[in-house]
Amino acid sequence: METIEENKKRIFQVLGVLIIVLSVFYAVKIFSEIKKVSLLGESTQPATISFSGHGEVTAVPDIANVYFTISKDAGTVKDAQAAVAVIEKKALDLLKTKGVDDKDIQTSNASFNPKYEYKQAVCPPVRIDTIEVGGGSVGSTASYYCPPGKQVLTGYTASESITVKIRNTDNVGDIMQGLGTTGVSDLNGPNFAIDKEDTLKAEARKKAIEDAKAKAKILAKDLGVSLSKIVSFSENGNYPTMYAKSAMMDSATGGAPAPAVIPKGENTISSDVTITYEIR
Repeated sequence: METIEENKKRIFQVLGVLIIVLSVFYAVKIFSEIKKVSLLGESTQPATISFSGHGEVTAVPDIANVYFTISKDAGTVKDAQAAVAVIEKKALDLLKTKGVDDKDIQTSNASFNPKYEYKQAVCPPVRIDTIEVGGGSVGSTASYYCPPGKQVLTGYTASESITVKIRNTDNVGDIMQGLGTTGVSDLNGPNFAIDKEDTLKAEARKKAIEDAKAKAKILAKDLGVSLSKIVSFSENGNYPTMYAKSAMMDSATGGAPAPAVIPKGENTISSDVTITYEIR
């Protein structure tokens, strides 16, 4: 038969072993957590490096956009709109004779607005007498405004804004000169552009990516690291820039002036990319 002292000793031994096991378990767990948060100097995130690349392509614009407004005043909305329609017909007829398709003419805005004028009624003249030396008097009159004044409707302004896409860019000067004779106002342009820019954008992006990859290979070799997978990619740019080659103007020696020769220049489509690699 075991004595009470022996039982106590056995229990303490078992508790001691249990405490040791638990201590080892929690020590391993704590060490693992510390390692995860990189407190031992070992990062769980892969090392990365980023490279930028630039690419651009140039092309001669193949379309030109022209903008103009027709604006007329009249006593009624109907009359103002009718006056606008007269000028609009002249402009559209001109564009048709110059080979511009209906699909390339777009109304961007049409509106009418009331016109007001601030008016005050004039009060009846008031006689003012002045006494002269010798007892005589001289009379005079003076006018003044009777408050308050008010806003009075005087008519309406109708306006219409139109955008024209000109595909034959050699006709731009002739078309703009013709539009100027039809009675339109606020004639603006031309803004030269490329009708199908997506192809050029893709080409510029491809050049930018190739530029970034070339830089990555060189620098990776210099640093003594190996490039792994691409972890991120971003792009900025694709903004067209126009460069005019010249600003020549032709003029006639007599009669009506010759249409201006408007230089088209070149448009540059650019792309800037950033590629981030995982390195080893």
